[in-house]
Amino acid sequence: MRKPLLSLVAALALTACATTPMGPVEPPPPPPADAPVAIPANIIAAVENPLRPEADSKRDADRLPAQVLAFAGVRTGAKVADLIPGGGYFTRILSRAVGPRGHVYAYVPDELTKLAKREPAVNAIAADPAYKNVSVILNTLPNFSAPEKLDLVFTAQNYHDMHTPLMGPADLSVVNRRIFQALKPGGVYLVLDHSAQPGTGLRDSEKLHRIDPETVKAEVTAAGFVFEGESRVLRDAADKRNVSVFDPSIRGKTDQFIYKFRKPAGAR
Repeated sequence: MRKPLLSLVAALALTACATTPMGPVEPPPPPPADAPVAIPANIIAAVENPLRPEADSKRDADRLPAQVLAFAGVRTGAKVADLIPGGGYFTRILSRAVGPRGHVYAYVPDELTKLAKREPAVNAIAADPAYKNVSVILNTLPNFSAPEKLDLVFTAQNYHDMHTPLMGPADLSVVNRRIFQALKPGGVYLVLDHSAQPGTGLRDSEKLHRIDPETVKAEVTAAGFVFEGESRVLRDAADKRNVSVFDPSIRGKTDQFIYKFRKPAGAR
């Protein structure tokens, strides 16, 4: 089960190689994927921002935004795209975490806007003086881009939707390649989504709003990204992954994977 970690902040660092009379000492292996991570001050302050809606803050115990964004490596001054931001839960936190020298582009696909037939919810955030570093981009998924090169493209609980009629469905080979091109060399693409049962691929994307993590990994690495690792802070073995994420028995408590991909430093 998930455990909030803000009160259990622990720094993880690899011990540098040391030379002893018996020769070099190899560094220890990386910590397990679900080990506590150090939460940077900028992220703690962003999560504790008193201007956040109370409804958002009440969801923090289940969504663990501080741990998620620490794993993503969100830093002050970063340029970030929040892809399919919904009501802006992460948009507000990202805005404060990157600070006034950073910027958050809330990318709302035209496919979703036309279906909803209403103004995107994040427009209100971008119009709020408290979030002056937020801009809304309205465009199609296959045309994903930003006005400047990005440090991070972040998408939460939406990757599976891109494979459904809700979004076209979109050609993810095109979308992921556009994201690759939008990032700076060394930039991060973070995908958080509801887990489907192993080996099910895209089968449950529309009906259960879940996706097989291995399918995501295969699609994203095919676009040129390197898989850098997983955070397990939102994993939950109690979820059998066989009902819709909106089912009252599991809503807000689904098993979720968080995959971190990186654009190689030498890539264009």
